[in-house]
Amino acid sequence: MNQLERPQSHSRSKDRASSEFGMGLSAASVLVVDDEPGIRNFIVKILEPVVARVEQAANTEVASRFLDANHFDIVILDNVMPGTTGLEWLSEQRKLGFFADTILITAFADMDTAIEAMRAGAVDFVLKPFRSNQILNAVARCVDRVNLRRENYLLKYELASGNEQVRARLLGSSPEIEKIRATMARAAPLPTPVLLTGDTGTGKEVAARAIHLMSPRAEKPFVPINCATIAGDMIEHELFGHIRQDAGGRTVRHDGVFMNANGGTLYLDEIVELPLPVQAALLRVIEQRKIRPVGSSREVPLDLRFLFATNADMEAAVQDGRLREDLYHRINVLNIQMPSLRTRNGDLKELALMFIQQISKSLGVPPLTLSEGVLLNMARYDWPGNVRELRNLIERSLIVGEWASEFAVGGSDEEVEAVDSLAAVERRHILTVLDACDGNRAEAARRLGISRKTIDRKCAMWND
Repeated sequence: MNQLERPQSHSRSKDRASSEFGMGLSAASVLVVDDEPGIRNFIVKILEPVVARVEQAANTEVASRFLDANHFDIVILDNVMPGTTGLEWLSEQRKLGFFADTILITAFADMDTAIEAMRAGAVDFVLKPFRSNQILNAVARCVDRVNLRRENYLLKYELASGNEQVRARLLGSSPEIEKIRATMARAAPLPTPVLLTGDTGTGKEVAARAIHLMSPRAEKPFVPINCATIAGDMIEHELFGHIRQDAGGRTVRHDGVFMNANGGTLYLDEIVELPLPVQAALLRVIEQRKIRPVGSSREVPLDLRFLFATNADMEAAVQDGRLREDLYHRINVLNIQMPSLRTRNGDLKELALMFIQQISKSLGVPPLTLSEGVLLNMARYDWPGNVRELRNLIERSLIVGEWASEFAVGGSDEEVEAVDSLAAVERRHILTVLDACDGNRAEAARRLGISRKTIDRKCAMWND
């Protein structure tokens, strides 16, 4: 009975902690380092019901082994211990690679200790004797600081991706898109890497975000990185992070994209543009789920879902020596080929209506009428820039207040309905095929699998 009740009690405690201290506390991992069993057990008893994981170490040697094997968000560290003091150990660990925020517990609140603690990298300290709420508040402050730092760091990548236009769901009901949706639904819950290929503007990042939102990581960060936009000599530091010594001899830590995105999904666009040495390091990360920041002698366990994208010919890139063959085979487990817009004309109306509504609202301008004639002209166009070009066309047209001349129609033309009629779809499709055949009705009939007389009859009806 006690074993059954205990998880419920812990769940209620975590709910109370989330309500009082924020949701981040229930996901935190904490290491308690103190030579006094009573204090260790007291802190563990306070934290165990409200954090994701808490471990304890009786000395710095045991604590070092914990850090070698696991990542902790927070270390609660006693300063006065036999042998090495807590602050001396902390300084040594930062040189090796220490990737947690530290709360120092001490009985001596003098200025010298406070200065030494800041120099060693402690972010908070609690005086002995302490009460349970002091420990909880200190841990909650650390979690808030970690989350704020992480959100601010990742925000620049979100802004750089032009997220306003890629947050849209994957629209369309063409057979190509329906097949992609089914594949994405099967892949989303799995940890398997996914490779998204296709021409520029086909919606690879939209598909990647959709996979993330359908996955168990939906509440965690989605981090888009364009490998072509980061300087080659900086990308390893950006991805892996680094530690270095500043002018004052203090160890400075910079957490890279991998650590800040930990627990979430990392989307690496233009993967072929990664320098070869970084490709080798990335392969090791994917296979071993660990990273070693630049300048660190310690590896950090990593929990990331990888999604990759490129518009390049990857097999040609392998042959040219621009892409490692072993990395290519490792990420090409599941390849989702995004179709070009010209092969999915049936989705044009849904995409165009969505962009008209979305962009006119954001610009504060009246929407344009999407008529059957405009839509037919769109269907006749090749769209070399794909969905991105369609969006840009609509934004430009909304700004000037009319459709571009190659899409506009003269005279009165009825606005299309939100849902296509079968007759409208049929008319648009036959006229598009006729255009592709330069008006040759016999060839169009052959491609459509219908008789020449049927096309003649349809065209005569539409011309009336």
